[in-house]
Amino acid sequence: MPADRRTTQAVAEAAARGPGTTDPLLGELRRSGLLPVLVLHFIAEAPSYGNQLMERIETLSGGALAVNPNTMYPLLRSLEAKGLVRGEWEHPERRSRRFYRITPAGRDELERLTAELGPRLDAIAAAVELIRREVLG
Repeated sequence: MPADRRTTQAVAEAAARGPGTTDPLLGELRRSGLLPVLVLHFIAEAPSYGNQLMERIETLSGGALAVNPNTMYPLLRSLEAKGLVRGEWEHPERRSRRFYRITPAGRDELERLTAELGPRLDAIAAAVELIRREVLG
């Protein structure tokens, strides 16, 4: 099969799998701590709740990284248990949206994770750019 046809087929298969799949690039980023970095980053900007964070991540990634509640809420609970974020109910007298705020320890962890993730993001961006130049000219 010619190279351009293999590329077209690979792109079609990736599109069929949809967003948030086990794509090798996104899978590697997920394993390297991308979601905690994004969550801490967004919470550092402003207090946020789970659905809001899921939407912001999907928007930022152009739909390539979809996060579902079964991933987001355990992550938020884990970050809270580690003292990296603090959650508060919007209306304490009844269960409503739970807003999360970053703690000083969370800011330190965000800085550490960002330093770790930066070189991986740079390497992936460089690889994608080389592929893009090769294929698209």
